[in-house]
Amino acid sequence: MNIWNAGIALVKEIYNCTEKFPKHEIYGLVSQMRRAAISIPSNVAEGFRRYHNKEYRQFLYVALGSCAELETQIIIAMELNYIQKSKEMELLENSDHICRMISNLIKKL
Repeated sequence: MNIWNAGIALVKEIYNCTEKFPKHEIYGLVSQMRRAAISIPSNVAEGFRRYHNKEYRQFLYVALGSCAELETQIIIAMELNYIQKSKEMELLENSDHICRMISNLIKKL
Protein backbone atom coordinates (compact mmCIF):
# COMPACT_ATOMS: atom_id res chain seq x y z
CA MET A 1 0.00 0.00 0.00
CA ASN A 2 2.34 2.69 -1.30
CA ILE A 3 -0.15 5.53 -0.91
CA TRP A 4 -0.62 4.80 2.78
CA ASN A 5 3.15 4.63 3.37
CA ALA A 6 3.70 7.90 1.52
CA GLY A 7 0.92 9.47 3.59
CA ILE A 8 2.51 8.34 6.85
CA ALA A 9 5.85 9.78 5.72
CA LEU A 10 4.15 13.09 4.92
CA VAL A 11 2.51 13.15 8.35
CA LYS A 12 5.95 12.79 9.95
CA GLU A 13 7.33 15.59 7.77
CA ILE A 14 4.45 17.88 8.72
CA TYR A 15 4.87 17.12 12.43
CA ASN A 16 8.61 17.85 12.26
CA CYS A 17 8.07 21.02 10.26
CA THR A 18 5.31 22.42 12.49
CA GLU A 19 7.36 21.84 15.66
CA LYS A 20 9.23 25.01 14.71
CA PHE A 21 6.13 27.18 14.21
CA PRO A 22 5.37 29.95 16.73
CA LYS A 23 3.65 28.72 19.87
CA HIS A 24 0.62 30.95 19.23
CA GLU A 25 -0.12 28.80 16.14
CA ILE A 26 -0.49 25.54 18.12
CA TYR A 27 -4.30 25.70 17.94
CA GLY A 28 -4.34 27.40 14.55
CA LEU A 29 -2.21 26.52 11.56
CA VAL A 30 -0.24 23.76 13.35
CA SER A 31 -3.42 21.93 14.31
CA GLN A 32 -4.98 22.39 10.86
CA MET A 33 -1.90 21.13 9.01
CA ARG A 34 -1.51 18.12 11.24
CA ARG A 35 -5.18 17.16 10.95
CA ALA A 36 -5.15 17.51 7.16
CA ALA A 37 -1.98 15.43 6.90
CA ILE A 38 -3.31 12.72 9.23
CA SER A 39 -6.55 12.61 7.26
CA ILE A 40 -4.78 11.48 4.09
CA PRO A 41 -3.51 8.03 5.16
CA SER A 42 -6.42 7.62 7.58
CA ASN A 43 -9.01 7.92 4.80
CA VAL A 44 -6.99 5.66 2.50
CA ALA A 45 -6.92 3.00 5.22
CA GLU A 46 -10.57 3.37 6.21
CA GLY A 47 -11.74 3.18 2.61
CA PHE A 48 -9.60 0.12 1.97
CA ARG A 49 -11.29 -1.70 4.87
CA ARG A 50 -14.78 -0.98 3.51
CA TYR A 51 -14.43 -3.78 0.94
CA HIS A 52 -16.60 -2.04 -1.67
CA ASN A 53 -15.04 -0.03 -4.48
CA LYS A 54 -17.75 2.65 -4.33
CA GLU A 55 -17.07 3.34 -0.66
CA TYR A 56 -13.31 3.05 -1.15
CA ARG A 57 -13.49 5.61 -3.96
CA GLN A 58 -15.43 8.01 -1.72
CA PHE A 59 -12.77 7.81 1.01
CA LEU A 60 -10.07 8.37 -1.60
CA TYR A 61 -11.87 11.54 -2.70
CA VAL A 62 -11.87 12.71 0.93
CA ALA A 63 -8.12 12.03 1.06
CA LEU A 64 -7.71 14.14 -2.10
CA GLY A 65 -9.60 16.95 -0.40
CA SER A 66 -7.26 16.72 2.57
CA CYS A 67 -4.30 16.94 0.17
CA ALA A 68 -5.73 20.16 -1.25
CA GLU A 69 -6.26 21.56 2.25
CA LEU A 70 -2.72 20.69 3.25
CA GLU A 71 -1.24 22.22 0.11
CA THR A 72 -3.07 25.47 0.83
CA GLN A 73 -1.87 25.45 4.44
CA ILE A 74 1.73 24.84 3.34
CA ILE A 75 1.51 27.89 1.08
CA ILE A 76 0.07 29.95 3.94
CA ALA A 77 2.91 28.81 6.23
CA MET A 78 5.40 29.98 3.60
CA GLU A 79 3.61 33.31 3.19
CA LEU A 80 3.78 33.81 6.97
CA ASN A 81 7.52 32.99 6.91
CA TYR A 82 7.06 29.92 9.11
CA ILE A 83 8.87 27.74 6.57
CA GLN A 84 11.49 28.43 3.94
CA LYS A 85 10.75 28.30 0.23
CA SER A 86 12.82 25.11 -0.18
CA LYS A 87 10.76 23.35 2.52
CA GLU A 88 7.53 24.59 0.95
CA MET A 89 8.57 23.14 -2.42
CA GLU A 90 9.57 19.81 -0.84
CA LEU A 91 6.29 19.46 1.05
CA LEU A 92 4.20 20.49 -1.96
CA GLU A 93 6.06 18.02 -4.17
CA ASN A 94 5.44 15.18 -1.71
CA SER A 95 1.78 16.11 -1.34
CA ASP A 96 1.34 16.37 -5.10
CA HIS A 97 2.92 12.94 -5.56
CA ILE A 98 0.41 11.44 -3.11
CA CYS A 99 -2.47 13.23 -4.87
CA ARG A 100 -1.40 11.78 -8.21
CA MET A 101 -1.16 8.27 -6.73
CA ILE A 102 -4.65 8.61 -5.23
CA SER A 103 -6.07 9.95 -8.49
CA ASN A 104 -4.56 7.04 -10.43
CA LEU A 105 -6.01 4.54 -7.96
CA ILE A 106 -9.46 6.14 -8.27
CA LYS A 107 -9.28 5.73 -12.05
CA LYS A 108 -8.48 2.01 -11.64
CA LEU A 109 -11.41 1.31 -9.29
